[in-house]
Order: sequence, then C-alpha cells, then structure tokens
Amino acid sequence: MTTWMWLFIIAVIAQRLIELSIARRNERWMKDRGGIEKGGKHYKWFIWLHSIFFLSMIFEALLNNNNSTGINYFLITIFLLTQLGRIWCIHTLGKFWNTKIIVLPGVSLIKKGPYKYVKHPNYIIVAIELFVIPLLLGAYLTAFVFPLLHVLLLKIRIPREEKALTKATL
Repeated sequence: MTTWMWLFIIAVIAQRLIELSIARRNERWMKDRGGIEKGGKHYKWFIWLHSIFFLSMIFEALLNNNNSTGINYFLITIFLLTQLGRIWCIHTLGKFWNTKIIVLPGVSLIKKGPYKYVKHPNYIIVAIELFVIPLLLGAYLTAFVFPLLHVLLLKIRIPREEKALTKATL
C-alpha cells in the first residue's frame, strides 16, 4: 500500500476513535439526566463489524499489493461529502448523538438538519462509507461484503431504535 493509503486509513480510524469519545461523553450526559439505553445486545456486533472492516480492508489492500493505486478523485469527493453529512448529523443531534440507542424520556425527536429529510441519515452515510473507503484502497471484496453486513445489522437496529424513540417521546 502507498503512503497516502496508510495516512488515509489512520485518519479514518482516528476520526472513529474521536467519535467514540464524543459518544461516550454524550452517553454520560444523557444517563446523568435519566437517559435509558435500549437494544444494547446487538451493539457489540456493530463494534465487531467495524473492527473487522478495517482489518479486512487493510489485509485485502496488502494482499492485492496496490502500490500503484493513485487517488480516485471521484471516490474521495464522495467520501468527503459523507464526512460533511456525518458532521451535520452529529452537530444537529448535539448531546443526543450517540452510537448506542439511548433515549431521554419526554424529549421530543429532533426533526431538523438532515433529520428533516431522512429518519436515519447517519446509517445511510455509514453504508456509503463502507463501500467507498475500501474502493479507494482497491479492496473490492471488502467494499461488497461489509455494506451488506451493515444492512443486515440495521434490520435489527432500526426497529429497536424506532420502538425506543417512539416510547420515549410519548
């Protein structure tokens, strides 16, 4: 793999670690105010999926020996647009943004920003990332498999999140 690929992977991993730190801080803030975590049993599978995603992508890129792969400016533009979307989601939800399902009873749903247009914009962004990031590195199998696994997990996650959010806002 080329230097830019390693730097790109390190930057994305660093971003994810920062987001987990934000999520932990928001989780404490919400729980201190009576927030309740729901659907926690499936959360570990998201952690596994994203951890194995990075390992798979790195392994596949190394196996393919993609030393001559230049930057695909179309894909990097899509990636950068997803990052703007991600920041928009995090900023819009503020202290309510989290990687877990945590609800604060009596608080109404946020329906501004991207949530004005789509119920779960962050999940769409993650699906796009799970496709685009490996493509940038020439890890085509990873780009095919992990978005599908993500969708399967969302079939569990979204109904549980919807149920928790509906009950909390009643």
